[in-house]
Amino acid sequence: MIYNLKNMSKNKQIKQKKAPAKIINYLEKIGISHEILEHKTVYTAIDVANTLKKKLNQIVKSLVVKADHDYYLVLLPADKNLDEEKLKKIIGKQKGKEIKTVKIPGEKIMQNALKIKQGALSAFGKAHKLPVIIDKELEKVKKAVFSTGGLNHSVEMRVRDFIASEEAILGNLGIRKKIKSQKKTPPKRKRVIPKIGVKKNIKTKANKKIVKKPVKKNIKKKK
Repeated sequence: MIYNLKNMSKNKQIKQKKAPAKIINYLEKIGISHEILEHKTVYTAIDVANTLKKKLNQIVKSLVVKADHDYYLVLLPADKNLDEEKLKKIIGKQKGKEIKTVKIPGEKIMQNALKIKQGALSAFGKAHKLPVIIDKELEKVKKAVFSTGGLNHSVEMRVRDFIASEEAILGNLGIRKKIKSQKKTPPKRKRVIPKIGVKKNIKTKANKKIVKKPVKKNIKKKK
């Protein structure tokens, strides 16, 4: 799920009491076992993971991608980013021709192309009349959490059931996110160099000045 946080923060978000009817009807129609999860308002896949206390690789993020002139719904685990070069090869192999450009369209372009409202993109390609491409690594997870296109509801289901019902194309199309560790920089130490020719009089026990008193000599006067 990708949302424009700037625009959404301006408008007060009312919690949705029900999951989007379009997705509920779609799931009932295909007859797949699933569970609707209700939660607080979330905007990103990471928000979903934190809210539902799930691992990032159990949360599926949805991306609309335009390859040349065609649109695809690409699904990745939340802990991976899209590798566009890998995606080019997967789509090219499926279509039997070289794909020249792959890009993620802007939000307004996507809304117009799919005829959906802001933030209404779900993980179910058939509901949006889009072919689905899913990262192979999600097969390792028995169950995953998918987007319903709502801010307060997600759907949990078996990954293999999802792949079968969506007739999804499988491929290795993600790269692991790099988490930058903050390096602790030691505090800078100023080196004080004393000026040449300037002596500081520091009184210590070790360097006290020893003042020699003059010695009186006994001079014998001649008689």
